[in-house]
Amino acid sequence: MDRVYNFNAGPSAMPLEVLQEAQAEFLNYKNTGMSIIEMSHRSPEYAAMHAETKALLRELMEIPEDYEILFIQGGGSLQFLMTAANFFTNKHAAYANTGVWAKKAMAEAKRFGEAYEACTSADKNHSYIPQRLELKPDTSYLHITANNTIYGTEWQDFPDVNVPVICDMSSDILSRPVDVKKFSLIYAGAQKNLGPAGVVIVIVKKAFLETARADLPPMLSYQNYADNDSLYNTPPVFAIYMVNKTLHWIKAQGGVNAIAARNREKAQLIYDVIDASRGFYRGHAEKTSRSLMNITFNLPTQELEKDFIAEGKKRGFIGIGGHRLVGGCRVSAYNAVTPEACRALADFMKEYQAKHE
Repeated sequence: MDRVYNFNAGPSAMPLEVLQEAQAEFLNYKNTGMSIIEMSHRSPEYAAMHAETKALLRELMEIPEDYEILFIQGGGSLQFLMTAANFFTNKHAAYANTGVWAKKAMAEAKRFGEAYEACTSADKNHSYIPQRLELKPDTSYLHITANNTIYGTEWQDFPDVNVPVICDMSSDILSRPVDVKKFSLIYAGAQKNLGPAGVVIVIVKKAFLETARADLPPMLSYQNYADNDSLYNTPPVFAIYMVNKTLHWIKAQGGVNAIAARNREKAQLIYDVIDASRGFYRGHAEKTSRSLMNITFNLPTQELEKDFIAEGKKRGFIGIGGHRLVGGCRVSAYNAVTPEACRALADFMKEYQAKHE
């Protein structure tokens, strides 16, 4: 069976090698005579895989020892609630409003106190990353969204502020090097760069964790997850297993620096076509805020956009329709998307423009 060029925004493409490895050992993991999804999460085989996954993540992201690594279910949307429930301990909490997911996170925080916008890009339909932040006294933390999948913008440099920084890295974790020490807490749903849907990676500074509220239900308490090594309840075994495989794949590619170079190459292939198209393709994001993960653009008319998407699907380009809030087209070039896929799409874009200009 031929595989398509998968540009879905999430769940999204996974490395073919990872899928093949999982397929090969799905019925018999480590000669146990059973699948990884059939065995106890208290078994030595699972425990070894669980520990190795954390070690790989710590190695690849250079996570200091004074940070905990947690695996939590519920997706990024649960983290909107959990971060505020645990750490909204002062009068205010600050949110950088760079799009839909940032607004949803702030809406959850308003359950616990006065959550406010430290900055916003709403004036230009979130086509840029605002650079000036205004923080109020007694602010518990600043929450930012590293990459904005709907609008195609990404923080190029992270803010340096005098309050703890919480960062949603769901759509660009391990796509480029980041200094973990700049953040008090990082969370990321796995389903874009690390694996299938079902698990969120949380990286939290131990000293910050000590400031969390202690009166929360166990399933909302980061401290509870840390105390139980993410095994308070049955963890999402298969999702963690696939994250493990993907981390091995990233390491085999040469680590995060090599992945970042590859991602820059892939994105440039598409952005070069947009920039050379004389306005036939119009990028949504300002050039200084462009995402390497999600490339958003419009064509001259909605009719052409619909035709472009339909013709692309016939050619095997899947998931290139834009989000309803922006319209147009979106190319999600996450880690597992190959340079060959981006090159093929770039060639198709040139061909389409030549026929319809």
